[in-house]
Amino acid sequence: MNNYHRGKFAELLAAFYMLCHGYRIVGRNYVTGRGTTAGEIDLICRKRHTLVFTEIKQRQTTEKAAYAISRTQQQRIIRGAQSFVKSHPQYKNDDIRFDAVLIVIPFNICHIKNAWIVD
Repeated sequence: MNNYHRGKFAELLAAFYMLCHGYRIVGRNYVTGRGTTAGEIDLICRKRHTLVFTEIKQRQTTEKAAYAISRTQQQRIIRGAQSFVKSHPQYKNDDIRFDAVLIVIPFNICHIKNAWIVD
């Protein structure tokens, strides 16, 4: 299995995990803009009145996966989240949260709620 397929498999596992924990998936691989300031969000979920923008990382260890989410990437995800909410006004009153789902194959899943906050 190459990196692309491992990544897609990790996204599938993360989506299944979130569904099993009561989240509803409202978006996948959401991209806003193009170029260096583009924001991409792997998974957008909703639970009650909280919209959760989720970054999924698959690595050999949980620690490596956690450190793979750079500050620059966080900022891009934040911009993507702002764009998503702006273009989906039905969510404008929801709380916003940024989570990470860290995956170590086979099947070690670590869900970090509030993995980062907006400055």
